[in-house]
Amino acid sequence: MAYSCLTRADSLHQADSLFAAGDQAAAAVQYESALADGHTATDAMLLKLASAYEQQQDVSRLLYYLQVYFDRHPDDAVLLKMNEIARANNLHGYETDDLNYFYLFYRKYSLYVLLFLLVPAGYVFGVILVKALRRQPTPQRQKWVLTGYLLILLAFVNLPEGVQSGITSTDRVLLRTAPSAAASVAEVIGRGHKVNILGQKDIYLRVFWNNQLYYIRRDNVWII
Repeated sequence: MAYSCLTRADSLHQADSLFAAGDQAAAAVQYESALADGHTATDAMLLKLASAYEQQQDVSRLLYYLQVYFDRHPDDAVLLKMNEIARANNLHGYETDDLNYFYLFYRKYSLYVLLFLLVPAGYVFGVILVKALRRQPTPQRQKWVLTGYLLILLAFVNLPEGVQSGITSTDRVLLRTAPSAAASVAEVIGRGHKVNILGQKDIYLRVFWNNQLYYIRRDNVWII
């Protein structure tokens, strides 16, 4: 175990040295090897990989690592850069539309919004609790309102867990109407497009693409 960790550290040190020397392609190979061995990517590693693939003009991997970085650190500049790269290469899913800006807002300010929403819920719950302790009747309507409000809060908290994103990883990705190899193909897209993933059934992912729901094979997508 200790030897494995030492080897991994040496590999990362060698990758950093290669990157500093300007050999970004070789550095990327070392970084990818470390990730395959189970090393968790640091922010610096993500940005170095993005830079290396930009130099190699591998747009799909460039966008993948920028998207992973963006998910950790939501930022307007990164979103706009991805949109710019995608537009220049005729790739879709990176548009600076309402959905992406909502996601950006959610990732940046969700904690503050949640705390703001918890204040009135806490107040109403406290009032109902005090009434219960004093054995005073509580209108059924107040109980239903509080229950509905808490359900909305629960949905808000779990919103990011229900939706993932991914980037198509092969040159020919079949969008099917059902999760089966026998299902009809609605569209064929290439490598580098971003899709929103809403679920999975067997080897197929359920994705949202161009305002429609389709199914694509799991091994045709890099999941963010």
